Amino acid sequence: MIISRTPLRVSFFGGGTDLRSFFSQRPGSVISTGIDRYLYVVLREQVGFVEHKYRINWSQVEFCSDINEIQHPVVREAFRMFKIDSPLELTTFSDIPAGTGLGSSSTFAVGLVNALYALKHQRVTKHTLATEAAHLEIDVLGRVMGKQDHFAASYGKLSTYVFNQDETVEVRQVFSESSRLKMLEERLLLFYTGQQRNASEILESQDCATPSTIDLLTRMQEFVQPMADILSGSGEVSDIGPMLAESWMLKRSLASDVSSVLIDEYYERGIAAGAAGGKILGAGGGGFLLFYVESDHQSAVIDELAPLPFLRSRFATDGSRITYYEPSRLS
Repeated sequence: MIISRTPLRVSFFGGGTDLRSFFSQRPGSVISTGIDRYLYVVLREQVGFVEHKYRINWSQVEFCSDINEIQHPVVREAFRMFKIDSPLELTTFSDIPAGTGLGSSSTFAVGLVNALYALKHQRVTKHTLATEAAHLEIDVLGRVMGKQDHFAASYGKLSTYVFNQDETVEVRQVFSESSRLKMLEERLLLFYTGQQRNASEILESQDCATPSTIDLLTRMQEFVQPMADILSGSGEVSDIGPMLAESWMLKRSLASDVSSVLIDEYYERGIAAGAAGGKILGAGGGGFLLFYVESDHQSAVIDELAPLPFLRSRFATDGSRITYYEPSRLS
């Protein structure tokens, strides 16, 4: 049995510039972090005489005798990539539901690739994990999406990621002062809007609009380095709130489905109650609202947005990792 644990992520600035339609014209950059909410992938060998070769447990349960029969697209293509031929059971579960803006699809892809490498008795770099998971979803499955989530899930720590025109990705860890990082953690509140959405549909409309929104995306990207500088000791952490507010106004202009009447209402109520800024996480359309709120206003914001579920999260200190490793027990 092999178990991988991979963090979900919070992205602050630069989302959309990690789409190929953007970085093929000019470099993109994003600043994001993994958080202490995780997705788990469990691989368990089965005996050779089971009725069905593959058992895949996700939102449904699949019993398959051939890889081509597997309905879960990421699992099917990953099994092909790794030439899985032995009887295998796969189970996945997560601390947070899918479709909520925390990068669950990419997190699953990274965690699965990590577990399959372990099954093959191989260790690879975090960069390789992210690159191969992104290739699996973007190039093999043809999904319209960015690369940032794969790298955030693989590396975990607060970092900036630069997406170059030649398809390479540079990872730059933010060497932040611990006191500033803790200050930021304590001022972030995540509220679940109750709306799950298909990020791919929203990203497709944004992707098609990139030629006309490329300057807007570039302006959104300009917040990446200032946030990294603030956390490294230059500037005030409190400036991040207004930066989020300004960036959110720009993001809402990308496409009509980024926000909604309900999301706008929640956002305006949070700001009126004392939040300094915020944004919808992920592609938009639902999921979690992130607010930056100074400590003396947090109770008011929480009360105003009740009964929306909310959570406080800590930043992850590592990325995707194998937490249990017992290969070839039945061989």
